[in-house]
Amino acid sequence: MQKVCRTTRLTLWVTLVLMTGSGFFGCAGKISDINIFSDAQEVQLGKQFSRQIEQEVKIYSDPIVTAYIAQLGRHLANHSQRKNITYHFKTVNTEVVNAFAIPGGYLYVNIGLIRAAENESELAGVIGHEIGHVVGKHGVKQMTRQLGLAAVAQLALGENQSELKQIVAGLAANGVLMKYGRDAEREADRYAVQEMYDAGIDPEGMATFFEKLLKLQKGKPSKLEQIFSTHPPTTERIAAVRSQIAKLPRKSNLKKDSRRFHKIKKRLPPPSKTPKGKQ
Repeated sequence: MQKVCRTTRLTLWVTLVLMTGSGFFGCAGKISDINIFSDAQEVQLGKQFSRQIEQEVKIYSDPIVTAYIAQLGRHLANHSQRKNITYHFKTVNTEVVNAFAIPGGYLYVNIGLIRAAENESELAGVIGHEIGHVVGKHGVKQMTRQLGLAAVAQLALGENQSELKQIVAGLAANGVLMKYGRDAEREADRYAVQEMYDAGIDPEGMATFFEKLLKLQKGKPSKLEQIFSTHPPTTERIAAVRSQIAKLPRKSNLKKDSRRFHKIKKRLPPPSKTPKGKQ
C-alpha cells in the first residue's frame, strides 16, 4: 500500500508539472527551464553534493584566507535576490582559474582565481557570478535536463536513499551541476552586476576580469578550458556587463579594492607547491 501511495504521489506530481508547465518547455517539447525542488530539498541535496565533491577536491585550510573568502561571499549573498538560504563558501587548493557553485548555496573558490584577480572587485565579480547561479537555481534545473522530470521528482521525494546517494555521486563526479548553458551564464552575470552594485562593490571589476580571461585564453587556454566550454564568448560578456553597468544610477563610493585582499594574496602558497587538482 505504501509503495502504491508513493507511486501515485510521484505520478500526480509529474502530471501536475506537465499540465501547468507549458512555459517551461521549448518548442521541441524538451524541458528547458524547470525546477520542482523546494528550497529545503535543494539545500539537502546541496549538502550531499558537497560531501561528494569534497572527496574529489583538496580544500584549502588556511583559516585567514578561508575566512576572507567566506566574509566576501556572504556580503555579496546578503545583497542577492535569494537571501532565504544559508550560503557556504570554501576555498579549493588548485591553480585552475575558476570557481563553481552547486545547489543549495554551496560555493567553491579556487586559489588560482584569487591569485589571478588584480583587485577585490575582480574576485567579487566571479564570486557574485557563482551566487547568481544559486539565485537562478541553475543547478537543479540542470539536473532536470540531465536526468528527466520523473527521476528528478524521485530525488525531490527522497524516498530511496541508497539510489539517491548513487545519483548524487554520479552527478558530482561528472561535473553535471557545473556545466550550465550559455543563457544561465548570462543570467548569472546579470545577477552578479546587481549584487556587486547593491553591496557597494564596483561591478566594473567583472568586466576587467573578463578582459584578463580573454588574455589567458589566448596564452594558456588549458587553464581556462572548463570556464570557456560553457560560458559565452568573453568579448560578448564584457559588452553585456558594461552595458548593464551604464544603466545603473551613479554611485560615488563603490569599492574597488582593499588592503585585506592583497594581504590574502600574499598568504597564498607559491604556485609550484599547489596541487593542480580537478577544479
